[in-house]
Amino acid sequence: MVKILVVEDDENFNSLVSRYLASNGFEVISCADAQKAYDALYNNLFDLIVTDVMMPGIDGVEFAKTVRQLNENIPILFVTARDDIKTKKAGFRVGIDDYLVKPIDLDELKLRISAVLRRANISQNQKIEIGNLLLKSEEISASINGVPIPLTVREFNILFKMLSFAGRAFSRAELLDDFWDTESNASLRAVDVYITKLREKFKSTNAFEINTIHGLGYKTVIRS
Repeated sequence: MVKILVVEDDENFNSLVSRYLASNGFEVISCADAQKAYDALYNNLFDLIVTDVMMPGIDGVEFAKTVRQLNENIPILFVTARDDIKTKKAGFRVGIDDYLVKPIDLDELKLRISAVLRRANISQNQKIEIGNLLLKSEEISASINGVPIPLTVREFNILFKMLSFAGRAFSRAELLDDFWDTESNASLRAVDVYITKLREKFKSTNAFEINTIHGLGYKTVIRS
C-alpha cells in the first residue's frame, strides 16, 4: 500500500485530504506542521509527501528543501493557496515534483499523485526503455538498437524529462527555466535549437517523435 505523508496546518483541510486519500486505498499519516512531519519521516518510510507552503514556523519550501537533502527520490507535491510564480519557482528549485493551487479538486489530487508516483518509479529505475531506444540517467547515455547516440548533458536531460512526461506539452519558457541557468542570456530560440538537434539525432528510432505545439512549445509522443 502506498504510504503518504500529509503536512497541512488547516485542521479541516488536513482531515478532508487525509480521509479522501485513505478512502481511495492510500495509507495516510497527517501532521499539522513541518516539525511534526520531520518526526514522522524519522519513524516511517513514505512513498510521497503532500504539503502546504504557508505554515507556522518552518514553511513548505524550507521543509521540502530539508527533505530533499535527506532523500533525493521521495516525491513532494505542494498544495497551497499561493499562486505566484516566485513561490512556484522556489518550490521546483528545491526539488518538488508537482504543484496544485487551492481550492483543489480531490479527484485531480488523486490523479496528480498517481502521475507523480509513476514518474518517481521511472526516476528510481533511472532508465527509460521504449521500443529500440534506451536512456540511462546514471550514465547519461542513449542508444538505439544498442548503438550509442552522442548527447550533451543538456540534450540528455531535456529528452529524459520529456519522455518521462510523454504526451505532456512543455512550453519553451518552461524548458528554458529548467535547463538553463537563471543568469544565462539564452533566449527561447535556444530551446528550438536543442529540439532540432534531438530530432536529428533520434530520427532513426521507432520509439517516439517530438511534436511542435504551435504557439507554445513541444511534446514527445510514444509511437505504438
